[in-house]
Amino acid sequence: MKNKLRIIISGGGTGGHIYPAIAVAQAIEKELNGAVEFLFVGAKDRMEMEKVPKAGYPIVGLWISGLQRSLSIKNMLFPFKVIVAVLKSWLLIGQFKPDLAIGFGGYASGAMMFAAWMRGIPVMIHEQNSYAGITNKLLKNKAKKVAVAYSQMDRFFPAAKIVLTGNPVRTDILSANAKKSAAVAFFKLDETKKTVLVIGGSLGARTINQTLFNNWQQLTNAGYNLIWQKGNNFPAADQLNHPNLVVRNFIYEMDLAYAMADIVVSRAGALSIAEIAIVAKPLILVPSPNVAEDHQTKNALALVNENAALMVKDAAANQELITTVLGLLSDTNKQTSLANHIATFSKPDAAQLIAKEALQLVNTHAIN
Repeated sequence: MKNKLRIIISGGGTGGHIYPAIAVAQAIEKELNGAVEFLFVGAKDRMEMEKVPKAGYPIVGLWISGLQRSLSIKNMLFPFKVIVAVLKSWLLIGQFKPDLAIGFGGYASGAMMFAAWMRGIPVMIHEQNSYAGITNKLLKNKAKKVAVAYSQMDRFFPAAKIVLTGNPVRTDILSANAKKSAAVAFFKLDETKKTVLVIGGSLGARTINQTLFNNWQQLTNAGYNLIWQKGNNFPAADQLNHPNLVVRNFIYEMDLAYAMADIVVSRAGALSIAEIAIVAKPLILVPSPNVAEDHQTKNALALVNENAALMVKDAAANQELITTVLGLLSDTNKQTSLANHIATFSKPDAAQLIAKEALQLVNTHAIN
């Protein structure tokens, strides 16, 4: 007889799938005082294979990847990869004997959740975006519960299964706004100047980075600080130097970056939006055009329509982004309005809500 609950968690490919999955695992551990075992399942060679073990959880990689947008011989392997991934998932379930499977999106999640459903394991999925991803849409009839971050998701999922939970964020973000002094010391910037935080993405966002590279002096010459996360793929900015400028490939101390920021410029990924809603900063979104079904634009419009963010299209960034930033920096009323409205999207207890729904699903399944 098992003395601990066993849960399989699957999701990956991007931080937007991985970090919420880790946050929920941590919330379940806390809820059960550690009486739980997890097995994470991801895709081989993707970032979850590094990030999940760093968080202290075991992970198994599946041989699975998405369809290429362009014509590619790799697409011919896709059906074979799906079959192999489902079979391996079936075997993993037999070995681990989970009480529950939770999917956070991505192709590995699709294979694992489908195998769990076939083996009679209750399935729960979490959709981070305002427009559902293809994997979760395919799983809508297999899942017992669907946790979502946005309202009106009954366009994609059966209304009776939906639970509005929000997107889980890292715990250090929850207290970010109390860390201004630590942020000033860390970034070594003049705290009397307003600070713009530009999040170019962990891999880099070429349009944002090129725009900043061409125009950053407009911000520093106007007396503003600029913190710029540019990713690894824009080495041209590595040599820039100015007392009002901080350039990093990646900022691990995002809590301090948010604490320092007066306004934020970001892609419109679900995780970034969830974090910025928690810290309630005026936000300018530049949705990436290179994502499935243009879901970042849909995420951005969900906020823009509620006066919770401004949006600059990627194609217009070089002409409009710096002007929009300078305009917002000079308009304190607009800053206050945006901050107040984005705060209404904040779900600081999202991880706990998902954990409780997951455990309730286990109990209901056990009774039945």
